[in-house]
Amino acid sequence: MTHATGALSGLRVIDMTRVIAGPYATQTLGDFGAEVIKIERPGEGDDVRRIGPPWMPGADGRPEVGRSTYYQAVNRNKKSISVNYAEPEGCALLQQLIADADVLVENYRPGTLTRHGLGPVEMLALNPRLIYCSVSGFGQDGPYAGRSGYDYLAQAMAGAMSVTGHPDGQPGAGPMRVGVPLADTLAGLQATIGILAALAHRHATGEGQHVDVSLFEAQLAATMNAGSAWLNAGQDLGRTGNDHPSAAPYGVFAVDDGFILIATFNDREFGRLAKVLGRPDWAEDPRFARNGDRVANRAALKAEVGAALKGRTRAEWVEILNAGTVSCGPINTLADLEADPHVRARGDIVTMQHPRHGAVRALANPVRLAASPVSYRSAPPDIGQDTESVLGTLLALTPEQIAGLRDRGIV
Repeated sequence: MTHATGALSGLRVIDMTRVIAGPYATQTLGDFGAEVIKIERPGEGDDVRRIGPPWMPGADGRPEVGRSTYYQAVNRNKKSISVNYAEPEGCALLQQLIADADVLVENYRPGTLTRHGLGPVEMLALNPRLIYCSVSGFGQDGPYAGRSGYDYLAQAMAGAMSVTGHPDGQPGAGPMRVGVPLADTLAGLQATIGILAALAHRHATGEGQHVDVSLFEAQLAATMNAGSAWLNAGQDLGRTGNDHPSAAPYGVFAVDDGFILIATFNDREFGRLAKVLGRPDWAEDPRFARNGDRVANRAALKAEVGAALKGRTRAEWVEILNAGTVSCGPINTLADLEADPHVRARGDIVTMQHPRHGAVRALANPVRLAASPVSYRSAPPDIGQDTESVLGTLLALTPEQIAGLRDRGIV
């Protein structure tokens, strides 16, 4: 691991998280330069290491069952140590590490770490400057606090699936989840924001604090327009498939060799679309002149736009419409994105070297800081690969002491 020089260099983060939301937050802190020490169970490690297929290739190029590609997405820029905190010796080791840390992030079920003497009250008493962030399914209190929570469940319970999917009466109608772990990602981002806000408070006051983030509330907050529509107008936007509930034309359209996405969000852009498609009369048509009219006459407008798009390919329309200042783009696969000139120009795919897997590729951090850019210092670690170096450097344990801990099943 190369030396960190980013905006958070000098901060030490104890990462007691697994799966996606918590590890995504700590990876983001690591990208910004923080030293992240990932705590894993001896011999088992993070649960997401075994969530597959697909699996990472080994030295012979064959998939190594039990080493998931999923784990690689959220665990770069970390050191891994294995500690059994259920044993008093292991708990004492963690307390020593936490005593000198700046941030602790955990995503155990509420109360789990408190039972082992590692809860927020105990750790803030030990280290009053600590930022202790808890990421859970439903938060640290309330009637659902004791429940386990996963991304899919949060999408279902927090309203996302009620507005995702084809509407009733259409083929395939019914609630639909977003195909990527949206609630996990949102919770990881909110945890990062909360930690940075708490660090700013500490900078001003010297005080640490407990940060409480849940998948459920991160997803609920992200219902955005649907949430506001219900709370302020009593209107359930429902499922609208690939159509926008409040704008038209805004959705997927068939062309000669596939599909494109056209997004017109105001009357000015619709006027430009009408002109480019050779139908300037649409801008004066009382069915289409204003956005509300277009939403009310969505089906008729969609048929008209679809007819106007016939005769050209996806690539042709993307070029023509963007040249006409109409928001338009292809519906890309990951294979498309890998070859996309914009992705390549922006460096959105990064490569790191791993001793077992060789080149590990990952999606870049999307935040661009001009003065203190993010860095990609190390590939996601194997279970406990840094145990000796971390315990030796930070706790001054000798090789003999570490060997004894290993023999007793503590590390």
